Amino acid sequence: MIPNDPTTWTISVLARALRKKELSPVEVTRTFLERIETHDPKINAFITILPRQALKAARQAEKEILQGRYLGAWHGIPFAAKDLFFTKGIRTTCGSKILTDFIPRYSASVIERLLAAGAILLGKLNMHEFAFGATSINPHFGPVRNPWDFGRISGGSSGGSAAALACSFAPLTLGTDSGGSIRIPAALCGIAGLKPTYGRISRFGVYPLSWSLDHPGPMAKNVADLAQAMNILAGFDPRDPTTAKVPVPDYTQALTQDLSGLRLGIPDNFFFERIDEEIHSAVEKAIRDLKSLGAKVRPISVPNLPEATAAAFLILYAEGAASLDKWYRIRPQDMGDDIRNRLSLGSAIKATHYLKAQRIRRKMQEYFLNIFKAADALVTPQVPITAPKLDEKKVILGKRPEEVPSALTRFTRIFNLNGFPCLSLPCGFSSSGMPIGLQVVGRPFDEETVLKVGHAYESQAPWKTQHPKIS
Repeated sequence: MIPNDPTTWTISVLARALRKKELSPVEVTRTFLERIETHDPKINAFITILPRQALKAARQAEKEILQGRYLGAWHGIPFAAKDLFFTKGIRTTCGSKILTDFIPRYSASVIERLLAAGAILLGKLNMHEFAFGATSINPHFGPVRNPWDFGRISGGSSGGSAAALACSFAPLTLGTDSGGSIRIPAALCGIAGLKPTYGRISRFGVYPLSWSLDHPGPMAKNVADLAQAMNILAGFDPRDPTTAKVPVPDYTQALTQDLSGLRLGIPDNFFFERIDEEIHSAVEKAIRDLKSLGAKVRPISVPNLPEATAAAFLILYAEGAASLDKWYRIRPQDMGDDIRNRLSLGSAIKATHYLKAQRIRRKMQEYFLNIFKAADALVTPQVPITAPKLDEKKVILGKRPEEVPSALTRFTRIFNLNGFPCLSLPCGFSSSGMPIGLQVVGRPFDEETVLKVGHAYESQAPWKTQHPKIS
């Protein structure tokens, strides 16, 4: 037995122990697999677990390290991926009944990068069906339960990716974000998630929901681990023409606990409207903490965001309907009710409305680029509510009822529309013990500043050692 449970360690600590041969990849992998076997039946974070393949890869990594062929910081580090990242020879269901037996012939670029660096795939993670939803209540594989309260949702669509981290089933997971699908579950489950700039990480081999809104990204327990992940995941990919030929820095070099002189913009409208009072208080406290770290905090007026939210909705639903058109036509009976309803709405969107939405998108990009002339990053609440109960359909905010999916995506969709990088990280807990999320937004391709702000805040946060009790 390993005396100190490595499932609680950061990636950098795990990597150091593996490099120094204080632990073997086999020991580490087996410990994670045992934890998954013991606790995942309560959470339902995984669709497919790969014990045989993972241990085989771990034995290979152990052999290489012992022979002095250490590949670097990811050699022997386990990870898990949302089940819409193609994995060669391993089923990729997209959380659907339709693709239950789909076996890709190749892997996604990001999977290839991690495997080439010696990382070990533990399995594929549960999600909202076809990534088209914010709850991860899956009619085919069952709901992903929130590790802090099994009666609540984990968020979506990357719900399994967030829940697995909160439960210490893996030190790194991969998610995708088309309208908040990394950031929402990160906030609800109390972990860190990064939606990079559109074009920063390859989408090759990622089953599409919305070609112009999908953002693959890393999810981890802390910001430093996200920076480590970005070092290997980011970069141009000739197989994905939407990736940008922008130099990739060493993101870990940007991490600091000193924010002296950094300008943080706090929106004075929209983001603090119709929001749970405890979340409002927690975010205001986080802003004061950032100020104490040297940041210059100033109010910022943002443009008409309801217009942008509507545009993001139209683009997501129209492109989602186009992406899933084949399955909607020939196998609608094998889809969940919510997916069918969304595809019905998407199929009815007129081309004129779609094109108007694209015009609004360009306008919003210009507005936000101007905002960033006066601020280095924006700080907002991540979601206006904590995790709803599994059977909760509406919430009351500002004395008005709001559908749960609408509330969850209200502060996220705009940044899929403009493609700017966003970080979600915990900034406290509600009186009921549920995590509260903070959102940090940066300029295009300036993930460094976003991670810098998050790491500085996280370094002094008192709850970074709090973990859900799942035993």
